[in-house]
Amino acid sequence: MALTHKRPTGVLRLLLRAPIWLYRWNLGRILGGRFLMLTHTGRKSGLQRQTVIEVVSHDEATGVYYIAAAWRDKSDWYRNIQQTPSVGVQVRNHRFEARAEQISVEEGEARLWDYAQKHPAAFKELVAVMLGVRLPVARETCRKVAESVPLISLTPAG
Repeated sequence: MALTHKRPTGVLRLLLRAPIWLYRWNLGRILGGRFLMLTHTGRKSGLQRQTVIEVVSHDEATGVYYIAAAWRDKSDWYRNIQQTPSVGVQVRNHRFEARAEQISVEEGEARLWDYAQKHPAAFKELVAVMLGVRLPVARETCRKVAESVPLISLTPAG
């Protein structure tokens, strides 16, 4: 069974939330461009919430970032952006407002293939965590992930 089929709790949840403090202390640059901090609106509370997510892909021409909702609908941030797609994004020390939208499986496959080419070892480990099986770095694997895990575009506002 994949680790991401149930909500993270306990120590795992604490570890996943720890990078938020780097951004809050203006040390987001330490994580480079491979991670971003997403500020989203709580669907029940209406309060601002934050989470740090690994970047799957970045289109430098358009400024669009792509991320994956590895925990699917168990992820609060994913459910929150479905209700309120206007979000804040911080990469390194650069902040901007964006609109979050789920992308197609085909586009998701292409973005994951880009990630797999740049970070093959990380891709293999992430696939094992998300799908619960070890699969090769291949287009077919990217397709399986894109069919199972929602991929989100973060398009800069304006």
